[in-house]
Amino acid sequence: MSLLEVHDLRLVYPNGHEALRQVSFEAEAGEIIALIGRSGAGKSTLLRCINGLERPTEGEVVVDGEAITRMNERQLREVRRRIGFIWQEHNLVERLPVLTNVLTGRLGYKSGLGGLLGYFDRDEREVAVRSLERVNLLHRAKQRADRLSGGEKQRASIARALTQQPRIILADEPVASLDPELAVQVMSDLARVAREDGALALISIHQVELAKAFVDRVIGLAQGVVVFDGPTGRLDQDVMDRVYRFDKALA
Repeated sequence: MSLLEVHDLRLVYPNGHEALRQVSFEAEAGEIIALIGRSGAGKSTLLRCINGLERPTEGEVVVDGEAITRMNERQLREVRRRIGFIWQEHNLVERLPVLTNVLTGRLGYKSGLGGLLGYFDRDEREVAVRSLERVNLLHRAKQRADRLSGGEKQRASIARALTQQPRIILADEPVASLDPELAVQVMSDLARVAREDGALALISIHQVELAKAFVDRVIGLAQGVVVFDGPTGRLDQDVMDRVYRFDKALA
């Protein structure tokens, strides 16, 4: 059984826009996968469906043998503990120290007063410190998040996801707002820590050449349909045309 299974996923928004038409694939623990495609192809929607943030109109998402598309909110909260999400906008609380932001990755494991008050025990703090260390950001632990550069904020986001100790890491355009040098550093950190932990990583990304340098497999989306799924070595011009130029034929 694969760690992640997506079966015939379709999502239609209330306004009638069909964001996903029929998406199916399977992915194993330890794979690093890039999702490529034009803006509006359905990459972000797909990630949000995998995390249970969007409910598909049809189809099923199965994580570690559990169909999350059938879960209630309490069950979803539990499964999200195992799914780290890295956002393009970082989603850090900028007035709080970096370490506190990273510790919020443990909130899914807490309940009651401890969660409300943001109390974290010694073991949880050790996990957060180690996560910062792994992305070379420990020296910023006590600084406010608004003192970080863009690249540092994204590395803090990676550390926060690692603090969940996830089996799956989802990253939605994690380097879109970074200059080329910082983008390489962030992608390098993300791919490295995912491989070290044997986690499945799905990374939505526009920079195809950058993706090819760090991922094992590419899934190309065009107008909500998978038009390519294979290793980076098969990303030839014909594939790129299907992903980026021929999507109008699918309308």
